Amino acid sequence: MAIRYDRPVSSAARFSRLLGAFSLVLALAVLIAHRFGGLATPYLVLLLFTAAGFALLAALLAAIGLRSLWMTGAEGGLAALAALIYAAFPLGIGAFAAERYLTLPDIYDVSTDPVSEPDWLSPPKADQIWLKRNLVTPEDREKQISAYPELTGRRYEGALDRVLEAVRKVAKQSGFTIVKSTGTSEPDRDLEDRPAKPAPGDDAVTDAPGIIPVPTPRPYDDDVAKLIRGANGVTLQATTRTLILGLRFDMIIRLREEAETTFVDIRVASRYGQHDLGFSAEIAGDYLKALDAELLGIAGG
Repeated sequence: MAIRYDRPVSSAARFSRLLGAFSLVLALAVLIAHRFGGLATPYLVLLLFTAAGFALLAALLAAIGLRSLWMTGAEGGLAALAALIYAAFPLGIGAFAAERYLTLPDIYDVSTDPVSEPDWLSPPKADQIWLKRNLVTPEDREKQISAYPELTGRRYEGALDRVLEAVRKVAKQSGFTIVKSTGTSEPDRDLEDRPAKPAPGDDAVTDAPGIIPVPTPRPYDDDVAKLIRGANGVTLQATTRTLILGLRFDMIIRLREEAETTFVDIRVASRYGQHDLGFSAEIAGDYLKALDAELLGIAGG
């Protein structure tokens, strides 16, 4: 009489496969909904946390199933392996976010000019729900300088209009969408170079002096002083999104003409949360490197 042995079945392994599949489907669904649909970023973060939690539980159950397979020969090895494969993607996103959250400073706004950062032409607005942010403080700028010392402005030898053309080209190549701009690429002409306009109805009098302005000292930071400082400069405001997660970022690119050179500063900020996971600095750094390559040969220190 033949003896038949019945192998035990690991319920943990089978359940782990279901949980792993669910976590993968959930993570992919919310990423697609956020990237191409209208899912708000705070809900994306919350649902990705949920997916990572289910994936972690699936991995733990899969480990139990594999242990049962090793110790008692229980069925469920393939199910446990499938669970680990399914859970890899949600766990990978969670591990990536956790590593950056713990190792990078909790800031959401970076600027190549930490002392006098470019002002927003139109302050970005977003419903942050539970991902609230604090105002940028000098301490935040100190954290930025310590974490990203290489993030500095660029000085290029060349006229502003030439650099501006490259700035716009690289912005388009980088996926930036320019939403607003201000300033002029043409320096103001001297008053003595402008043709005199005769008064209406009096063509005979062409050299009558007009009202002579009297210089008056003004505070450095008043509106007139800011207007004068920005007379020979251009400021562009743009938006962009990260490739995989589709996170939204706003940026300001400021160009200032100084003598025979043009100085370029950039400011990048995330729309949600106090911690940008280092994406702002990456966006700014990658853009400046691409701009350097575009203007190769005229980049200065």
